[in-house]
Amino acid sequence: MSGSIYDDNLVRVFDTTLRDGEQSPGATLSSAEKLEIARQLARLGVDIIEAGFPAASPDDLAAVQRIAREVGTPDGPVIAGLARAVEGDIRTCWEGVKDAAKPRIHTFLGTSDIHLKYQTGLTRQQALEVIRKSVTLARELCEDVEFSPMDAGRTDPAFLVEVCALAVECGATTLNIPDTVGYVTPQEWGELIANLIAETPGAGRGSGVIWSVHCHNDLGLATANTLAGVMAGARQVEVTINGIGERAGNTSLEEVVMAIHTRPQFYDVRTNINTREIMKASRLVSNYTGMSVQPNKAIVGANAFAHEAGIHQDGVLKNSSTYEIMTPESVGLSQSRLVLGKHSGRHALKARLKELGYNIEGDALNQVFARFKDLADAKKTVTDADLEALIADEFHRPEEIFSLVDIQVTCGTMGMPTATAKLRNAEGEEFVYAAVGAGPVDACYKAIDAIIKAPNTLIEYSVHSVTEGIDALGEVTVRIAPPGEERRSFGGYGADSDIVVASVKAYMAALNRMIAVLGYGELKPEGEAATVAVTSASV
Repeated sequence: MSGSIYDDNLVRVFDTTLRDGEQSPGATLSSAEKLEIARQLARLGVDIIEAGFPAASPDDLAAVQRIAREVGTPDGPVIAGLARAVEGDIRTCWEGVKDAAKPRIHTFLGTSDIHLKYQTGLTRQQALEVIRKSVTLARELCEDVEFSPMDAGRTDPAFLVEVCALAVECGATTLNIPDTVGYVTPQEWGELIANLIAETPGAGRGSGVIWSVHCHNDLGLATANTLAGVMAGARQVEVTINGIGERAGNTSLEEVVMAIHTRPQFYDVRTNINTREIMKASRLVSNYTGMSVQPNKAIVGANAFAHEAGIHQDGVLKNSSTYEIMTPESVGLSQSRLVLGKHSGRHALKARLKELGYNIEGDALNQVFARFKDLADAKKTVTDADLEALIADEFHRPEEIFSLVDIQVTCGTMGMPTATAKLRNAEGEEFVYAAVGAGPVDACYKAIDAIIKAPNTLIEYSVHSVTEGIDALGEVTVRIAPPGEERRSFGGYGADSDIVVASVKAYMAALNRMIAVLGYGELKPEGEAATVAVTSASV
């Protein structure tokens, strides 16, 4: 890696949440959200952040440039951008990352016969010439160049050696071997990586070239394959937070890192990751993308450190190591020593937030304190999980083109569920509308839809409590899609002690994200039904 001494015991963590992860349906992020995630990835200690695909759009280029300037500091991570093996992409990628203290250009070309035949239409010889030109250009622009032979898992091994040797000859400093379609198994993947390291001229052990693996999870083998690659000599792993990514996702950062962290005698390598920042990164990505983490997800799932069976509970109470191979604290699930309730003051709240890793001051602290007091009035004690959800709801929302002012709901067995919504646009105008629905949440969404003319289909609605009990804080995630574009969805997150309010917050977050990306023009309600200021209307 440029600017560092090669260390064969260090596995570099290359995080592609902002590039490959964002390609998940519904994971579209704004530039401000990308920047906040990049900052958390830097706190987490990742070695390389793949900030985006600069040639994909002007917005993506701007986001990469901002991350390069603000996160790519001398003591921060390498900032990489992805580029196809074409001159325009590579030059645009350089424009995106050049302001980073440690920039990297990552270029790629499909090398399997099926990709050559059906995607690029190139012969093997033509592909080699494209690789020669693209890697040479990238190296002329940037000292740190990564090359990936896409679909390496289905590429002829002998041709793969030829491709990798050429990339190194032209200046590639990292060779990334991707299992693009999640096809391989751990044993064959480990053998392939070991053979490539042994047989590729100029790229063997001690050459300074870093071998990397990038695995997809189509067969549920991404983590196993990545670790097999590490055992075979790969010293960079390409991963995403929560394992998000195209189709079934990418290798999960937290799984690979904690496997290495928990089994040091077996893997005999280390990472630079601060594992106590894992949970915070997981929640941040989940909240911004609107993609819930499954409860039984390894490391970061809600049930990862939960024990229900009596024999398990008994063992954990006697000694946690009986059924826990890592501590909750090791991934950032700290146990609070302060009991917070309605009598707690700003100082106690600020101290607890600081313990959780949130340095909040001034007006931001006042905002959180007001929300905390409302929550403390509704329940006896406020837990760390409650605080995490509150912070996420208060600060991890998309830019508000429309904001919620008030929501009022009437429902029950004696009448039709009715909701009245008051929203405010960016110009400060307020709109009020009432609607009837199949239930209270449906009525709220219909009232909002009558004000915000942004047609969509609700494709996912998920609700769960943050803690136990009738007074628990509720979290809601939703995903919506433009009509006829179910694969292009937008997520939203909301938290509140009132689950209907949380549902409205989540829906508003998803709508604002969709509007910002798709650029809807006319957002004011049609006709005379809903009017500016306080005039209400009925359906």
